[in-house]
Amino acid sequence: MNDVPLGILSLALFLLILLSAFFSSSETAMMAVNRYRIKTRADQGNRSAILVLKLLSAPDKLLGTILFGNNVANIAASTLATVIALRLYGVAGLAYAPLLLVFVVLIFAEVAPKTLAAVNPERIAFPAAWVLAFLQIALAPFVWLVKIFSNGLLRMLGVRIEAPGDALSNEELRAAVNESGEMLNTSHQEMLLRILEMEKVTVEDVMVPRSDMEAIDLDDEWDEIVEQLATSHHTRVPVFQGSLDNVLGVVHIRKMFYLSQMAEFNKETMVSMIRAPHFIPENTSITHALTNLQDQRRRFGIVVDEYGDIKGLVTLELILEEVVGEFTSSVPGLDDEITPEEDGSYLVRGNAYLRDINRQLGWSLPTENAKTVNGLIIDHLEDIPDAATCFRIGDYTIEIVQSRDTSVYIARLMNPNQG
Repeated sequence: MNDVPLGILSLALFLLILLSAFFSSSETAMMAVNRYRIKTRADQGNRSAILVLKLLSAPDKLLGTILFGNNVANIAASTLATVIALRLYGVAGLAYAPLLLVFVVLIFAEVAPKTLAAVNPERIAFPAAWVLAFLQIALAPFVWLVKIFSNGLLRMLGVRIEAPGDALSNEELRAAVNESGEMLNTSHQEMLLRILEMEKVTVEDVMVPRSDMEAIDLDDEWDEIVEQLATSHHTRVPVFQGSLDNVLGVVHIRKMFYLSQMAEFNKETMVSMIRAPHFIPENTSITHALTNLQDQRRRFGIVVDEYGDIKGLVTLELILEEVVGEFTSSVPGLDDEITPEEDGSYLVRGNAYLRDINRQLGWSLPTENAKTVNGLIIDHLEDIPDAATCFRIGDYTIEIVQSRDTSVYIARLMNPNQG
């Protein structure tokens, strides 16, 4: 090697550092690529994406190839640097060569290439995949030996050698949606997050409570029933006899009006058109409730507790609103459940759902033991408070504005920490 000109040795050292930089950046890029974006591009026919997925399917072979090439390049560069230092500075050069080479390799063959690859993984991984695929074939015997020894060592340590799975948990999906940034429209992002939350939401969380149900009592006078049908703001209404726990079924009001136009509308014909009710247990997730309603071709379900008593009702629209937000028109005559005041507080109805308040105001009222404002207050005080009672739950100040015999009707809520 003493006969080789210093210029050629320096050029060879430069090329070896470039080769080390290639392997370093390739390793980072291949590990940092978004597998789902790569899979999408592969499905679209991108050959580089297809090759990247193929290489990633056997990570032990891929890393064996990269690390083998990287170590060969670094060791060869170290040897050349030593030879060059000896030629230039004699024995004293042996002290300077390692220090200089460490600095050069660290900056130009490790940190800079890996940083570049981490920022632009696809731009590095796609062209590098073709080189790595060729090297994987060319270096197959060496890679095979490395794989045998490294996998054997890992098995001795109890580590299972498997390709990373593609499945994401709910939490990982939620994090991916939250970090999507400008790639997803805000409304679409909120919709996806609501879908991921559906399994945790039960029909009890979204139902119309029993006290607010509009229903027809067959024991009422016929004129009262006709007037109730004519003034109803709903398409379908439950029908009971004597007690709401004795639900007979559901009637379709439009069909009733069709019969009334033909002078054939009376209590008997109305009873004949009652459709048997569809009951849903209160702890059923809205995902399963939606599936059941679709299977039964229903838009309406009666919610019952473990004793079979009526708790409320849930409709297809209420379930869909959990995904797309509110889209049905409000019923005339009913005040908004949440009304902002000038002092920053909010007047809320006692039957307002805590989940709706938390969602609309960005609060975190506790929902573990209660579903509504009234339930939260009674659970905390263990009593039905009088008007003007004021207390705190966590960071939230609650004042009773109006109460009734069995419940809180209106309360004032304030979050002092909300700017």
